[in-house]
Amino acid sequence: MAGRVHPRQLAFSLPHAESLSRDNFLEGPANAAGLALIDGWPEWPNRITWLAGPEGSGKSHLAAIWAEEAGARSTTANALSAAGVPGALATGALVVEDLKAKDFDERALFHLMNLAREDGAYVLFTGRDVPAALDIELNDLRSRLRAVPVVMLRPPDDQLFRGLIVKFCADRQLTVDESVVSYLATRLERSSAAARQAVELLDSEALRLGRPVTRALAAELLRDA
Repeated sequence: MAGRVHPRQLAFSLPHAESLSRDNFLEGPANAAGLALIDGWPEWPNRITWLAGPEGSGKSHLAAIWAEEAGARSTTANALSAAGVPGALATGALVVEDLKAKDFDERALFHLMNLAREDGAYVLFTGRDVPAALDIELNDLRSRLRAVPVVMLRPPDDQLFRGLIVKFCADRQLTVDESVVSYLATRLERSSAAARQAVELLDSEALRLGRPVTRALAAELLRDA
């Protein structure tokens, strides 16, 4: 009698929504200054402010919290055009995300800063670098940006890092025990981006292999990475 053929399990990559609400923001010394900025609105000393920090440090989460509170529209720096500036500022508050060198229209950004100042609008920029690190050709824009106050986010400390691992697992509806969290926390690069990527890998491989997310699986995947 021929042996039975077992169908191969397929893993489907389904979208997983990450919660960006205030209740789901994990506080720690690394992001305290950024959270204080958002919670301090509208009493900002400068209506145009820059939130800087490494990838995955919480910039977009904080920006989303502020946008909800302030009724702000959101755009990315490379999508900003001079013609679109008045509409972008229509609510009196705007988030401009991911501002980086050579990836935006300098004249559009200069127009935005001028119109925001004229209208008394609030603008929150986010970027990995501080304004002074950007190579900007337009002299007036360079001087304007360098005058913008900067709030820095730092890489997470141990407690916050462990909390991020748990959060990313919860976002993907993964149930993990303390041994998995401890294993990841002591072996990954100390960044939110690294934690997110590791959890995504664990989730996809556990589904593909039909195995639970355990310390043993985490060890296998990190060893092979």
